[in-house]
Amino acid sequence: MDAQSNLIKQMPVAIEAEQALLGSVIIKPESFDKIGGMVDTDDFYLEEHKHIFEALTSMYTRSKVIDTVTLVNTLVERGDRDEAGGISYISLLANSVPSVANVRDYAKIVREKSTLRRLIRACDEINEEAYEEAAPVKSIVDSAEQKIFDISNNNDVKEFRHIRDVLQDVYQDMEKKSELHGEDPNATKTGFSGLDRVLVQMGKGDLIIVGARPGMGKTSFALNIATNVAKATKKAVAIFSLEMSCEQLVSRIISSEAMIDSGTLRSGLLKPEDWENIAHVISSLSGCDIYIDDTSAIGTTEMRSKLRRLKNLGLVVIDYIGLMQTNQKIDNRAQQVGEISRNLKIMAKDFGIPIICCAQLNRGTESRPGAGKRPTLADLRDSGSIEQDADIVLFLYRDEYYKDISGGAQNDADAADSANIAEVIVAKNRHGSVKNVKMGWVGQFTKFRTLEDDTKYGN
Repeated sequence: MDAQSNLIKQMPVAIEAEQALLGSVIIKPESFDKIGGMVDTDDFYLEEHKHIFEALTSMYTRSKVIDTVTLVNTLVERGDRDEAGGISYISLLANSVPSVANVRDYAKIVREKSTLRRLIRACDEINEEAYEEAAPVKSIVDSAEQKIFDISNNNDVKEFRHIRDVLQDVYQDMEKKSELHGEDPNATKTGFSGLDRVLVQMGKGDLIIVGARPGMGKTSFALNIATNVAKATKKAVAIFSLEMSCEQLVSRIISSEAMIDSGTLRSGLLKPEDWENIAHVISSLSGCDIYIDDTSAIGTTEMRSKLRRLKNLGLVVIDYIGLMQTNQKIDNRAQQVGEISRNLKIMAKDFGIPIICCAQLNRGTESRPGAGKRPTLADLRDSGSIEQDADIVLFLYRDEYYKDISGGAQNDADAADSANIAEVIVAKNRHGSVKNVKMGWVGQFTKFRTLEDDTKYGN
């Protein structure tokens, strides 16, 4: 008996609410203004209700007069109704409305029932995938989490906010910054004072692209920022390393923080004072919430799944976008990267955190003469979508990199100065100006440092 009752379970639906919602719009077309964004065609259960709502939406967007006669005529033109049956049912809808004033309540009921049906369908899909065992267990779990997350995320409907309310929030935020002497409590510092002043720090939901040619130091730069943020904010920092293992990444961090030559660290030929520095760094880093994932060819869906499990998340670093994969079946790599960059921007906004993503540059920079080797936005590899989706684009440039390649001669003083200077080119900045920021580069320690004497920032 229980098994039989399970077979005849009804999907969650409120036909009366669907009828009242459609009837309200027919009687008073201005009701569309009140329900904008609350429901769409797929939220209706009955196919005929979907057709009617589609017709009403089409008429409304084209500013056509909506009444019983014009609606039936539109339905007949679309092949969704015959005239005789249309008139009687549309009239029934118009007469079934308890009160047009309650149109938002009807829309809310329709939306809630639709959400429950989508949840049931998602559970059925999860059930089927689990029974089939056609994919790795981890992929099935990640897919299940994503399905539920998508339903939850798409269920929020935002309304217009009057500017007076927004002005009040902005003013209060300005007061807080003033009290903190220009510090933004909602932003995240890179830890490099000169760069922070140009960027006005990293904001919530920012997608920050760090582009450079191989060997220029983009991984080190991203790791330096990650370590700075973890130390200063005490928030969780997630690092996705698609190219290097966890152990390689941590060795770089130790080298940078302990100021020990990376080659010496790899060889193990360390001095007693080196061991003391390493012990101090390990003690300090152990108290930081830094999480490293070295899964190769990871995609944004799996990243989302893992990030949702972290508490008090403050920053995400991805090294690098060129090795990421997409779940979409797209053959063109530029389109794939475009899809990935869009998803990363959405992910930053949804989690309310800055995301730093490293990117390779085209070889074109190396064929240009002299100072023309400095990268531009056109040098981003694979896709112009990266430039479009990013809030901030930073390029790393070092003269010494190209002198090493070409074997160019220079005197010892110039060589020392050049080797210790790097440029962070702020090529795009939605929050402020674009300019070049000179920084110190200590190659043997894979460490960037500010050139300014600003102990407040610690680097």
